[in-house]
Amino acid sequence: MTSTTAPPELRETTYDVAGRKIFAAETGDGPPVLLLHGGGPGASGVSNYRRNIGELAKEYRVIVPDLPGYGRSTKGIDSADPFGFLSDHIRGLLDELGLHKAHLVGNSYGGACALRLALDTPDRVDRMVLMGPGGIGTTRALPTPGLNSLLNYYTGQGPSRLKLEKFIRHYLVFNAAEIPDSAVDERYRASIDPEVVASPPLQRPSGPNALRTLWKMDFTRDARLDRLPVPTLVLWGANDKVNRPSGGRTLAARMPNCDLYVAANTGHWVQFERAALFNRICADFLAGRR
Repeated sequence: MTSTTAPPELRETTYDVAGRKIFAAETGDGPPVLLLHGGGPGASGVSNYRRNIGELAKEYRVIVPDLPGYGRSTKGIDSADPFGFLSDHIRGLLDELGLHKAHLVGNSYGGACALRLALDTPDRVDRMVLMGPGGIGTTRALPTPGLNSLLNYYTGQGPSRLKLEKFIRHYLVFNAAEIPDSAVDERYRASIDPEVVASPPLQRPSGPNALRTLWKMDFTRDARLDRLPVPTLVLWGANDKVNRPSGGRTLAARMPNCDLYVAANTGHWVQFERAALFNRICADFLAGRR
């Protein structure tokens, strides 16, 4: 999680998807791969995958969008069906890119987006890599301390640098020393964008339809999971404090074409903390090299 400034080799484009602006950075040639970022405060595509884009671009056309509600994309999402809203817009981005099919790589919130897109339209997904995805058993146990920290960021007295630093250093990664102060500062500045504060993209469901929304956000209640044909690799940090590592075993048991890799001494951000391992295993899996 270093600077979020895009390296000069990245081509930057803003696409019109269903009347909303979706920003995406792109580099490389080869089979298309979309890297979908997580949902923490101040997140964006390039900052989430800073340690991975260059390596994957040696073999793939790497496309890194800012998900709706984040970065340079239009703010605000449909809180009644967040994962469906995200996946609809990423599918629309594929259309704008002229791609019928692509590989999807998703971390946390982005993993939930990828999985929902695959469940709704499996013909649009070639292969899929999920790192600690959201929505795995979320209605079957109390939220983790890390998820509570994330969901509470905009509540109470509102966002603060201290709250964000605690989330990143204590819950997001295994080794807090790897996170420079400048990275926390960058994420904090992005998190207090007035449009984001007015409509946080990741919130605790509330209101009369909250239970229905929660059920939509729990993939373990979706019977389609048992017959999803998309070849999938699930990577999970053994020390993930945001999404429970047991979710990996759940997916491997339910999905008919799913491999699972659990990384020791690793938190929620596998692609950052174990970048060399992630880059190698991701590139090999997407290419069908076992």
